[in-house]
Amino acid sequence: MLEVANLTSSYGRIEVLHGVSLTVAAGEIVTIVGANGAGKTTLLRAISGVQPITAGTISFEGRLIQSIAGHDRVGLGIAQVPEGRQVFAPLSVEDNLRLGAWSRRGADVLDDIERAYAMFPVLKEKRHQHAGALSGGQQQMLAIGRALMSKPKLIVLDEPSMGLAPILVDQIFGVIRAFKQAGQTVLLVEQNAFAALSIADRGYVLETGRIALSGRGADLVRDERVRATYLGQ
Repeated sequence: MLEVANLTSSYGRIEVLHGVSLTVAAGEIVTIVGANGAGKTTLLRAISGVQPITAGTISFEGRLIQSIAGHDRVGLGIAQVPEGRQVFAPLSVEDNLRLGAWSRRGADVLDDIERAYAMFPVLKEKRHQHAGALSGGQQQMLAIGRALMSKPKLIVLDEPSMGLAPILVDQIFGVIRAFKQAGQTVLLVEQNAFAALSIADRGYVLETGRIALSGRGADLVRDERVRATYLGQ
């Protein structure tokens, strides 16, 4: 579904990604782990079209998309849940969900709002409240629900458990496992490396803008280098 080849990206004169290559097959959960500053968020932003690239290619379902604007990539089927949630704080929960479907037309949008509420019942309880009044965990649920409103073929999650209480982390990972069971394709960047690799089909370790390791999620969990560096074992 997604193929990134020899991707480089810079902030001014500082190159952050140095020839990164990865693939995501339809129906897979693929996890990217790495230390702070490794370039994980930059990579996801480049895939979503909000971070310029300086070299390399991005292919989605066989189509080169690196020159396509970010909002048009949403229309192709890529939706990102950004780091820090980035909800529209002054708008209601329901209006945030409706904005997630901005590229769509039709009455089935209302059906998908109800599906989002079924996935996260607390959002239905608070559907008329300003999104900025939600807790961090509730805002994360809203950000995921908003992304799903575009009916994505690929959902890109950037640090979905950041700053959440353990019980909410478990709930978010439960949602990601449900995505897998439903056949949803997921690209996940996550600080909780053990949890992320444990549910991943495959994983990549990004170090200072380069892919240092890759393999099956279960194999990376057992890899001594990964255990020592990222799992604290």
